[in-house]
Amino acid sequence: MTGNSRFAVSVHVIAYLAYKAGAPVTSAEIAASVDTNPVVIRRLLSALVKARLVTGHKGVGGGFGMASAPANITLLDIYRAVEPQPDHGLERFSPNHKCPVGARIEIILRTAFFKAQTSMEAELARISLEDVHRQIKPVCTGKR
Repeated sequence: MTGNSRFAVSVHVIAYLAYKAGAPVTSAEIAASVDTNPVVIRRLLSALVKARLVTGHKGVGGGFGMASAPANITLLDIYRAVEPQPDHGLERFSPNHKCPVGARIEIILRTAFFKAQTSMEAELARISLEDVHRQIKPVCTGKR
């Protein structure tokens, strides 16, 4: 899985748990919904459990569930649980500081990336899992 899909898949995972409304769900069942390997799902679930967004119970009848009501979880909570601090490629960026462009480009990019990251995180903080669930619910009729 690429780093870019961790957040999207994690939102899918938690939205699926909300859809299942309190019933314990196995990683294999979630993996079938995401169409990926259960090992991938278990890695993400581990991060989500560590962030206290999801609970996990072992043994017969065990599985995963929501740790809180969907209204109490934001997309920003999920994002922070599964994505490392973004560096936007600047950690490996090493311009020639003797060049007039290279001497200034790093600070210009850091400022721009910081503003963009801040705006994105503010938007994610405004969207709850309940908002996501409300959009999914009308198309998910039938047996859970």
